[in-house]
Amino acid sequence: MLHRPLARALSALVALAAAAFGAVLVPGTAQAAAPVHYAALGDSYSSGVGAGPYDFSGCLRSEKSYAPLWAAANAVDSFRFVACGGAVTDDVLNRQLGALSTSTTLVTITIGGNDAGFVDVITSCRFGSTTSCTNAVNEAKAFATGTLPGKLDRTYAAIRDRAPNARLIVLGYPRLFETGSCGVLAMSAHKRTLLNEAADVLATVTAGRAAAAGATFADTRSHFAGHGVCGADPWIRDVTGVIEAYHPNAAGYRDGYLPALTAATR
Repeated sequence: MLHRPLARALSALVALAAAAFGAVLVPGTAQAAAPVHYAALGDSYSSGVGAGPYDFSGCLRSEKSYAPLWAAANAVDSFRFVACGGAVTDDVLNRQLGALSTSTTLVTITIGGNDAGFVDVITSCRFGSTTSCTNAVNEAKAFATGTLPGKLDRTYAAIRDRAPNARLIVLGYPRLFETGSCGVLAMSAHKRTLLNEAADVLATVTAGRAAAAGATFADTRSHFAGHGVCGADPWIRDVTGVIEAYHPNAAGYRDGYLPALTAATR
């Protein structure tokens, strides 16, 4: 008869072998994929302005935006799409947080551009003098470095509070312009450079506040490189788009924003 310690050791070895054999026969049964409950918050760059067609929410939400594209590609368990064109940080705090809960596992957001006066700056540069453009850009940059950080901090903290178990991914804005030749009716290369520099400041500020909140920052600038307004294959709509002006087109969301988000979620 085997000694008891040896018998116990053999029994344990047999059990371990059986467990390993079972794992080989039924791969993956012990590690089922975690459910994904995704909420997409933010402004027009999240709602899909520029891509069309839009729903009837009044928020210009498009199924061609990066959020629904990612949700479809990853077969998420639930998807809340509450991003809204024109939103500022206060709109996120007052109107969009209801999409979040303790079961939310992923939140994405673009926000801050409208707080910094995106529309007014673009208008000043497109239709005003170089001086008015410079002044508008400088005011936006001052806001971005002085006031916006606090607004972003409050927004990210509120998201964390409502969705404590979620991963937060903050997507940035692309540079809007290429600075080469663009025809006599286009903005000057100098104005386009000023606006791209403002986009860089906004990206730096947003990335810093996202990091401070423990969020992942997905920088979209490299993804859009070469595809700005005045490029040979633009992914940004120009002024002829009226309400869609200076927003990504469908290719921009699909080939610019979606790869940035996909890389950030790996």
